[in-house]
This record gives sequence, C-alpha cells and structure tokens, in this order.
Amino acid sequence: LKFVVIVANGQHFPYPWTMAKVCIFSAEAYSRRSFAPLVEAFECQLIPEACSPSTAPLCRGYDVACLFMSDDCTREVVKIFKECGVKLIALRCHQSDRVDREACAEFGIPIVNVPKYSEHAIAEQALALAMCLNRRIHRAYNRVREGNFTLNGLIGMDFYGRTCGIVGTGRIGMAAARIFKGLGMTVLAYDPVPKADFTDVVTYVRFEELLAKSDVISLHCKLTNTTRHMISAGALNKMKKGVILVNVSRGGLIHVPSLMKFIQTGHIGAAGLDVYEEEPDYPLYTHDLSIMQDDERMKHWDEQYAKLRALPNILCTPNSAFLTHEACEDISEVTVQSIREMESGKPLTNVLELSW
Repeated sequence: LKFVVIVANGQHFPYPWTMAKVCIFSAEAYSRRSFAPLVEAFECQLIPEACSPSTAPLCRGYDVACLFMSDDCTREVVKIFKECGVKLIALRCHQSDRVDREACAEFGIPIVNVPKYSEHAIAEQALALAMCLNRRIHRAYNRVREGNFTLNGLIGMDFYGRTCGIVGTGRIGMAAARIFKGLGMTVLAYDPVPKADFTDVVTYVRFEELLAKSDVISLHCKLTNTTRHMISAGALNKMKKGVILVNVSRGGLIHVPSLMKFIQTGHIGAAGLDVYEEEPDYPLYTHDLSIMQDDERMKHWDEQYAKLRALPNILCTPNSAFLTHEACEDISEVTVQSIREMESGKPLTNVLELSW
C-alpha cells in the first residue's frame, strides 16, 4: 500500500494514495464549464447546493471538499468532513471568512485557497459600474423598454479630464488605475505602502486629499480592523459633491446607513456596489429569493439592503465582479494544482495558516 504525506503548516498528514476524489459544492450551471480541468483530472461529484451541515455528509468517501465563497465551513461542517474522511478543503476563491480555521487545525484538515485570479475581471467591473451610473444606462434601458424616450434625468459627465481616486493599489487596484488612466483621467491613489514603480500611472496622496479631489472613487483594499467602515460619515462628508463611489472589494469597507444618508441628501452622486456588508451572515447573492414563498422569503429579508437597492442612483450586482471565463479558468487551474500537490505529497503552495 502506497502512502502520501500532506505537508501543511509544519504538520505531516499521512494518507493511503489513490486517485483523488473531489466533492464540489455550489456547482451551479454557470460554473460547470470551468470545472472541466477538475473533472478530467479527478473523480468528481458535482453538487449544485451550497455546503452546509445538511449537505456536508454528501462528501463521505471523498478526499477533497471543494468549496466556494458562499459555502459554510463552520466547526460543525469541519467535524462532518473529518468523519467523512475528507483530507483537504480546497476553496475556489480567495476569501476564507466562512472557514473555521481553528476547527480545521483541531481536526487536522489543511485548507488551500486561490490567492489570485484575473485582476482584470474585477477592475473592469469597477469601470462598468462607474460608467453605467454616470450615464444612467440602467435607467435609460428601463425607460426605452417601456417606450419612454425622454432624456430628462439622464445627463452625465465626461470622464476624460476628470479625477479618479483608487483606494488600494494591489493587483486589482493597479489594473483599475490603468483602465481609468486610459480614459484620460487623472488618477490619484492611496495605499499605506505606495509602490514606487507605479508612479507613472498614479499620484499617491493622503486619503483625505483623494476623497476631496476625486470625481470617481473605486475601493480595492482588504477588509481589516483598520479598513472596516473606512467609508463612513466622516469620509463621505469629505468627498466632492456628486462623486461616484464604487466598491468591488469587500462590503464591510462601507458603513451602509451613512452611505444611504449621504445618497439621499444628494452629496454622493451615485454608488456601484458588487458587495454588501451583511452578506456573510446570509449568502443572499447565491440564492433566488424571488421563487420563495412569502413566509420563507421574509425569514431572509434584509430591510436595509432592500432600501439601499431601491435608491435610483444605487446599482448593485451580486458579487459577480470576478465572473469571467478567464477568472473561472484561473481558479480551476490553481485548484487542480493544489489537489495534485496533495496527491503527490508535496508541500501545499496555497495553504492557509490554521490559526489566526
């Protein structure tokens, strides 16, 4: 009998070797094309439903539980994985907020993620939201469908010659900066650690200066204790009147009640949001609430989000900024690599620390 040893976080996990069996949760129709590399490389079970305590037992007899950003990976789920013989949790995303790392350490199950994928996908979504809001394309579309061809309320501005503020100049922020620069905009940037080799594209300024001078502000930073609610009443008040605010990063960067107040007063011109702070508590972005019975739908009703979406100059998308063929292919390739490493007993390149 041949054994492999999974090396993760300095620990060694020996397992008998066979072709890896992978249980893929949240395998919805839109993403199945991108699963081809996984299906070709391993024995796979595709489960359309999200992972939860009720669906986790479906991975019994499988080596890998492959999860998406909306899947539960609480202590209860991790315990079920252990009982089912799961040897690796492979996340098809970057964020790991919904994973109980302490439980994974307790039960000896390593976790891998996808640390990066197409930054262009997310940066281009930021531009799409800003453009749509600026030229009121969502309103114009609905009007024309109803036979209304009037122009009142549809006026926008030229982006050319205006100023865009990029908050966070990681890979995605840098890609977004280049796009807005290409439109002929002056691009300001704020980052606690400026990149010296990026000053040909952006001018680094203080956060307050960026807020005061920008006609468009796009957020591209991680959610930490420092950045949580970095866009609250104080920051919103310092922004230029009529600014377009875009968030394709993390919902918790914005204090939503404050944003709604400043939208309603007209100080903030518009906001494009691909993320929402309360989403992790109920992964509404992966559910179709419209087909639920009223009593079931009301269990998941988010009054704040309903009011936010109802505002005419708010445009929300369902955490879909990443969703391009290229990004999905990147995610699949990295996931295959991680499982291959597990199969061969190599150290896991994209392993997450099991303790905070």
